Amino acid sequence: MSRSFLFLAFFLVQITAYSQVKPFKSPPKFTEQDTSAKFHTVSGERHGQSYFIKHKFPEVQYVPAEELRFDQYHTVDVMYAWYEKWAAQYPEIVDLYVIGESFEGRPVYQMTITNKATGKDTDKPAAFFEGGRHSGEITSSESILWLTQHILENYGADSEITHLVDTKAIYLRPQNNPDGSNLYLHTAQRNRSTVRPHDNDRDGLLDEDPEEDLDGDGVIYQIRKKAATDEEKKKANYIIHPEHPDGQLMQRVLAGKGEYLIFSEGIDNDGDGDYNEDGIGGLDLHRNYPENWRPDTGGDLTGRGYTQYGAGEFPLSEPESRTLVLWMLSHPNISVVNSMDTRVPMHLRAPSTSKSEERMYPKDLAIYKEMDQLGLSFTNYPWAGDVFETYATRYKVNSVTGDPLKPSPLFGHGPDFGYFYYGSIWYGDELWNNGAMEDYNGDGIYDDYDGYVWDERENEGKGFKDWVEFNHPELGKVEIGGFHPKFFGQNGPPSQLENWAKKQALFNLAMAKQLPELTIDNLEVKKTEENTFTITLTWSNVGGLPVALEQAKLVKIVQEDRVSLIFDKKLTEGYADAKVQIIDPELFDKTIYTGYTDRGEQKSVSFTVKVNTEEEIKGKIRLSSTRGGLHEKEIILK
Repeated sequence: MSRSFLFLAFFLVQITAYSQVKPFKSPPKFTEQDTSAKFHTVSGERHGQSYFIKHKFPEVQYVPAEELRFDQYHTVDVMYAWYEKWAAQYPEIVDLYVIGESFEGRPVYQMTITNKATGKDTDKPAAFFEGGRHSGEITSSESILWLTQHILENYGADSEITHLVDTKAIYLRPQNNPDGSNLYLHTAQRNRSTVRPHDNDRDGLLDEDPEEDLDGDGVIYQIRKKAATDEEKKKANYIIHPEHPDGQLMQRVLAGKGEYLIFSEGIDNDGDGDYNEDGIGGLDLHRNYPENWRPDTGGDLTGRGYTQYGAGEFPLSEPESRTLVLWMLSHPNISVVNSMDTRVPMHLRAPSTSKSEERMYPKDLAIYKEMDQLGLSFTNYPWAGDVFETYATRYKVNSVTGDPLKPSPLFGHGPDFGYFYYGSIWYGDELWNNGAMEDYNGDGIYDDYDGYVWDERENEGKGFKDWVEFNHPELGKVEIGGFHPKFFGQNGPPSQLENWAKKQALFNLAMAKQLPELTIDNLEVKKTEENTFTITLTWSNVGGLPVALEQAKLVKIVQEDRVSLIFDKKLTEGYADAKVQIIDPELFDKTIYTGYTDRGEQKSVSFTVKVNTEEEIKGKIRLSSTRGGLHEKEIILK
């Protein structure tokens, strides 16, 4: 038996497993002090299911409150508690289930919201929204939590949301990487990857040089050291910012042109002269998708090809990304996706390896550009566009070298999988802006200078720790300080949380409202002869999207819309002697294939049926659309 056949068989089994959602049963809670649980160590410190809880942040809520508020961030356990509560509170429109497990065995919760009385979720147009793929980019998860609450609490009160839930399905996954989020919110450690051990510095060791909280304040800040030796002066690449010469804000320059060296807080555990270059994890779930995947750094044996840091051993090597992709392939009814990150405020989409005009169908690109503008109308982000060009060249020059910036490829990226492989509208939006609310110095760049000014003026200086002298065990006299990495750099202070979570959620909701929507305009049953009937169905797509993008048609992720008649099998048995004969169409399967219904388009089809009996005949006419849903009407022939 060939290896390719074995792989295909395994792949199909996996898809089947992920397509069958089981009734929700709350999994056993993790006991963080359970030494029998699976864990691994970094520098002798356990983490994983049994890591030692070192610190609790005032910005984070660790135990569910009576009311869900967005003036603190929420742990995975708190989010899951709310999802369980909502599943019990709204059983008519909510299904909650564990879609898979993380690397360390934590459950990944997912929710389906739809009115069950109006049909199955898989028989309706659908949208999928996800947060928490990057462990430290927790604002994205908060946006999913906000959206979930908003939809559930407004169902039955808001006419548009009620119509959405009655006619569509919304899939919500607040935490795709619960291991990383737990590590981020329960310890001083910070990262954006999974916690799978990874050889970041290619020295054959895994996670051997993580950051350390040297001053014991629970936060990994920066270390700055004034260059003293000739070797240090050759490497020095920071100066005091010339436009803010209070001695606090730093500016990066070319190596050898600076006065300071900057490190993240920690020591050189492996003694290689570099600090904290191989911390916990390093594998990036947003580089692990199958579309345009490239090997991780070091994986190109020629030394001349493209590689992608954090890509993983192979596409979908990680359980978190594998669960997502296999589940989505079993749910081709999804037209709209947003899988979100932080911290460049941008509506981010495909392509990631070429210009939009080079690879996207013009009709699809026009729709994407409409969505870009729809997003900006809610968020007012500075940018919306593709990864390869818009994201890579959002600033014209490199602020350190002065060189012009050029388009730059990103491989194994979610938005590329979403459009080129899955044929959907798929964004990977970036929330938060490192405090750079406006361009205070008018240099055309939203950078640390702008964040520092905003922090001083509007945030009471809470986002920046003034430099404090510290006696480093290896470097000697240094200073520790800089921006708060968790609640200013990667994510905003709690006072900003709801604003960013809400406006992004409202954009996602607006995209869901654009889903294709097929409505039956007219069903006519006309007797043309004594025992012959013409059945005519007319329908329209009143939604904001077609039932298939051009790319979806190309990759065959969707089938043509089709109309068929359904009668009891006993009525159609016997060919010429059957009580009911479908004369037209003459096709064996008696199905009319109608192409793909565009937005605003109306279509009509007719069947000719001969009835060889005097009794009243009941049946159904069915309109089937992969992304437009399943629609049936009763017909009576007499």
